[in-house]
Amino acid sequence: MEKITATWWHPEDKLIHTRISGQVDAADVSTWASSLRQVLENVEDGGSFKIFVDLHGFKAVDFDTHKKFRDIVPLTLAAYGWRVGYLDLFEEANGLPLYNTRGIRCFAAAHAHQDETKIALYEERYSRPQEHFFTDPGAAAKWIRSVHE
Repeated sequence: MEKITATWWHPEDKLIHTRISGQVDAADVSTWASSLRQVLENVEDGGSFKIFVDLHGFKAVDFDTHKKFRDIVPLTLAAYGWRVGYLDLFEEANGLPLYNTRGIRCFAAAHAHQDETKIALYEERYSRPQEHFFTDPGAAAKWIRSVHE
């Protein structure tokens, strides 16, 4: 699978699409995280966004890379008032503070990943009206584009 580490801002839809896929190492994770931070700078102060986190095809080359990767989405979104549903799996995440950087807030999230067992569990236990989990990136993209504030 092709390696992708990029994030795009679609202001007309208030949509951030972030994607990491392929065999990735720690440097790739850093590149991806940087792209997400840079795109968030494009959201206007006091604004809002929804996000499509596309991890379909993601494979960390080792455990250290996976460890570096796994905190990026939850911690980044917490900075914009969003608690990712699957954090309920981790007791240590109970006290994760939510705040709104520059007054910006996230109002919806779609997550895509190829692990059918994990995604089915997440969708069953942690989905909510403004957050869903998908194995099909096309279905995730279609759903998130349909969500409005």
